[in-house]
Amino acid sequence: MTTTTRTSETGALPVPAASLARLFHDRVAASGSAEAFRHPDGDGGWTSVTWAQAGETVTVTAAGLLALGIRPEDRVAVASGTRMEWVYADLAVMCAGGATTAVYPTTSTADVGFILSDSGARIVFAEDDAQVAKLRSQRDHLPDVVRVVTFDGEPDGEWVISLADLQALGASLLVSDPTAVDEAVAAIRPEHLATLIYTSGTTGRPKGVELPHRCWTYIGAAAESVHLVRPDDLQYLWLPMAHSFGKMLEAVQLQIGFPTAIDGRLDRIVDNLAVVRPTFMAGPPRIFEKVHGRVVQTVEQEGGIKLRLFSWAFATGAEVWRAHLEGRRPSPWLRAQHLVADRLVLSKVRDRLGGRIRFLLSGSAALSSDIADWFGAAGMPVVEGYGLTETSGGATVADLDRPGAGVVGAPLLGSEIRIAEDGEILIRGPHVMRGYHNRADATAEVLAPDGWFSTGDVGELDREGRLRVTDRKKDLIKTSGGKYIAPQAIEGLFKAVCPLASQMIVHGDGRNYATAIITLDPDALVQWAKAQGLTSTDYASLVTEPAVVSYVQECLDEMNARLNRWETIKDFRLLDHDMSVESEELTPSMKVKRRQIETRYRSLLDSMYEGAADSDV
Repeated sequence: MTTTTRTSETGALPVPAASLARLFHDRVAASGSAEAFRHPDGDGGWTSVTWAQAGETVTVTAAGLLALGIRPEDRVAVASGTRMEWVYADLAVMCAGGATTAVYPTTSTADVGFILSDSGARIVFAEDDAQVAKLRSQRDHLPDVVRVVTFDGEPDGEWVISLADLQALGASLLVSDPTAVDEAVAAIRPEHLATLIYTSGTTGRPKGVELPHRCWTYIGAAAESVHLVRPDDLQYLWLPMAHSFGKMLEAVQLQIGFPTAIDGRLDRIVDNLAVVRPTFMAGPPRIFEKVHGRVVQTVEQEGGIKLRLFSWAFATGAEVWRAHLEGRRPSPWLRAQHLVADRLVLSKVRDRLGGRIRFLLSGSAALSSDIADWFGAAGMPVVEGYGLTETSGGATVADLDRPGAGVVGAPLLGSEIRIAEDGEILIRGPHVMRGYHNRADATAEVLAPDGWFSTGDVGELDREGRLRVTDRKKDLIKTSGGKYIAPQAIEGLFKAVCPLASQMIVHGDGRNYATAIITLDPDALVQWAKAQGLTSTDYASLVTEPAVVSYVQECLDEMNARLNRWETIKDFRLLDHDMSVESEELTPSMKVKRRQIETRYRSLLDSMYEGAADSDV
């Protein structure tokens, strides 16, 4: 039984294309001479690609896959970081009628073997020699893989060939059969498998989420109906294309036709933004937390009049932003102050991100309201969305005119959201997966016969039918005193008040009070330490410094003052390293593997409760 139902019924949903491959072909036909992509050229510059040029590359690559024997719904894996070739490969797989199996480049060798074996992949696009080496070590367990196509690696002329070799095969096929790719595209139906994405998960073996073409074409059509993104926008895309968030943005681009600048190197984001000057960028909260932390930390260290001016400017921007959210027009005096604040401070913050940002899109986890309001005050509103891999990366998106911190919007047009009696969010619509690959049991656990998908998230719908996600159902903490704590909200607040913060994991289930494991941003920590006169640049040494521990405690005190008594963090420990995907403490989409961390650091957590008296929380 459910307590609330909300269906999007207003507006008109464009008729979705029959397949993502057809959508791409139609976009090439409609926008041939317009810019489709930009990518680094290897010499520090950027190369622009038109839709017609992209169409030629994709067609010859798809023909190469057909020449190697790819047939409808055959799986072709892509193991690579985000780059232009990833997009070409993905589009080529679908235009050949196949289905892309996405593999993160950071995936362990054992998991690569499992994913390729479980999916039945027949061909693998491998970015470089490191990815090829993983495949070679698993070759005895991968009898279905007939060929590996490498972007930058060394081909052997047999099992491993270059992308150019594959395209040469495609060119030969097109000479003898010029319509081979067109016929493959025409044969694709909405329910044919387009993508197989293995959820990185926070525990256990990954599950392959089967997403047919109708999922992606619906997402594209629904995004167009929202009118958030325009054809004249320019996207900066760094997100992992192996993640549903990145793949969703690809579908939206094909539907609407805006150009995208692509570079998956995380360390290049800030520099690239200044050069590319995009109008929007999407990312998980961690990216926005880092930008906020770096800017605030730099100004705090400068101190004096610069800090006072910065604080005044953002306070002024916050007042204007609050008026906007409430539908009020700022007073003449506030508008005059804001003009000065914008010219002296706020515009310079925007310039760090290229100076043309219309909005930023946050998804994949909850964003702190403090961080969202800070960007809003700077004139770069953050629009939150909500979705899971099982819903093709999207389910809701907030209104740009009234984003509201924590509001992730109403359900996409043509889909439904319910809130169950226990608070769990349920979703039904064309974007919901058809099931987990080879896992009928797991599918039955979350996907009801009538199409309702159980998300595992907890939330609520407001009077306007807009969704707020409060936490993961399994992450809610119940103290021994019977009080419930939503850890993600506390963790987000800490990152907003502490410029050095990287990760926080709140702990306390079954305990008499809450504690936390904390990690700091290594670069920000070193910068802060130098400003404090500390000579060490070693992370493990710095987190033991009394000055660092004291600073973190000050941040916790500020955070605790804004929480209910039972939510406050009574003790904490700083890890001697930051969490990472490589340490298997974060998923590739930068979510904390909460259960794994609590198991790994059980003794550290226990140490914060030794000898503690009972609490009345």
